[in-house]
Amino acid sequence: MSMTEQAKLAKEAAVKLATLPTKIKNKALLEIAKSIKKNSKSIINENKKDIEAAKKSNLNNVLIKRLKIDENKISEMIEEIRSVIKLEDPVGKILSQMELDKGLMLYQVTCPIGVIGAIFESRPDAVTQISSLCLKSGNAVIMKGGSEAINSNRILVKIISETAEENWIPKGFVQLIETRGQVSEMIKLYEDIDLIIPRGSNSFVKYIKENSMIPVLGHSEGICHVYIDKDADIKKAVGISFDAKCQYPAVCNAMETLLVHKDIAKKFLPQMIGKFKEVNVEVRGDALTKKIANNIKNATEEDWDTEYNNLVLSIKVVNNLDEAINHINKHSSKHTDSIVTENRKSAEIFMNLVDSASVMWNASTRFADGFRFGKGAEVGISTSKIHARGPVGLEGLVIYKYKLIGKGHVVKDYTGKDAKKYKHRIIKKLF
Repeated sequence: MSMTEQAKLAKEAAVKLATLPTKIKNKALLEIAKSIKKNSKSIINENKKDIEAAKKSNLNNVLIKRLKIDENKISEMIEEIRSVIKLEDPVGKILSQMELDKGLMLYQVTCPIGVIGAIFESRPDAVTQISSLCLKSGNAVIMKGGSEAINSNRILVKIISETAEENWIPKGFVQLIETRGQVSEMIKLYEDIDLIIPRGSNSFVKYIKENSMIPVLGHSEGICHVYIDKDADIKKAVGISFDAKCQYPAVCNAMETLLVHKDIAKKFLPQMIGKFKEVNVEVRGDALTKKIANNIKNATEEDWDTEYNNLVLSIKVVNNLDEAINHINKHSSKHTDSIVTENRKSAEIFMNLVDSASVMWNASTRFADGFRFGKGAEVGISTSKIHARGPVGLEGLVIYKYKLIGKGHVVKDYTGKDAKKYKHRIIKKLF
């Protein structure tokens, strides 16, 4: 099937899917979760092919860990799908209701976006997250995953699509493409595809935006910061910083730069760097950091703009809160940044002035995730400033339309010398 044919099929599916009752969508999702569990051995076997190929191509161990599917990962996939089932259906919600005049009612109602083109990295669990959220929100989706996960992606899409069709979900609601050439074709199909969600580097997202007329919800790289304020609790600071860097370093919400106030640096840094070195984190520091800690590499200007996706960390000592905020706003990818402090005023200034999708106080950046934010799953973390920002769940996959219901009303009656007056009486407004 050609890329154009796939897009047409997705568009036909989206039209049908948009009006399906919640009960049918939830039933299909439940059966998909059951099918994934039933076929877990086959999924893991296909994933092993990807793991073996990744090792042969010398993919680093942190990225191989992100690629791997085991029984625990299967359980996580199923839990995320079940979480999506529990969420309120985002389609058909009345956002506002206004009486324009007697018998003339205007409703603002949520509806699916349509066909989503999702391009993501080598994380097979993204397949289940994206497809479950799209199904629940009434959208069709065409997915392109990382080539390293090709076998895993194929079997997951096969299981999801076949199970969905067996449970009244229109054929073509979820499809997989596999080549860069198909991506180049897809981003030109503006008549059939309504939104592109690319996950990757700044340059990749920029390429998609510059080469497509389709709206783009950008999930850029994660250059995330933790700032240790002068009023930080040392124990909290060590725990949060370690979790932000080491809990899962290959993901976009892992910390890449640690900023430390000069007044606390001598107390905090030796303890923190020692803990990092216990797990083989490569630490790079600015001049002030290197004066305090021995045997660390020199951090360059390039480091402040780098997403490592590995056990590498850059550290900078700053003079004050303003310098920390300015550094973040200059170098971050506007993803997730955190402050550790016991000073409420400093925390509020930080969270108000740091221009990122998620800002945190005394918490690890790793919390920036759709599942952890109670969204069931996520199609990505939007670093754009359009209709959705941060972890994008169901609410980011719907838009709205206006429904006007009258009783023979015509505009003519509201113009001219004896024109009728509009009431514009707000009856219901939810935002």
